[in-house]
Amino acid sequence: MRWKLFATLSETAGTREVSVDTESGDTVRDALEALFDAHPELREEILDENGEIYDHIRLLRNGHDPFANDGGFDTGISEGDELALFPPVSGG
Repeated sequence: MRWKLFATLSETAGTREVSVDTESGDTVRDALEALFDAHPELREEILDENGEIYDHIRLLRNGHDPFANDGGFDTGISEGDELALFPPVSGG
């Protein structure tokens, strides 16, 4: 499975893409923990003190927000899925 990181998150990790190992039955939470195993420095930028994703961070699974219509952290993932994390972006 592959994570895509954007803006400051890619700068923190030093890469725009991170491949993580997942297993059948894994969830978005499992994939996020695998990302943190690979890049622990991202945890404090993505999760608040309660273990929830900061309101200003967007997580997408295959282009869709699993927190809007699916099961949030408990959304199942598949091997070919692409997960992406977006911090706020500004510019002009």
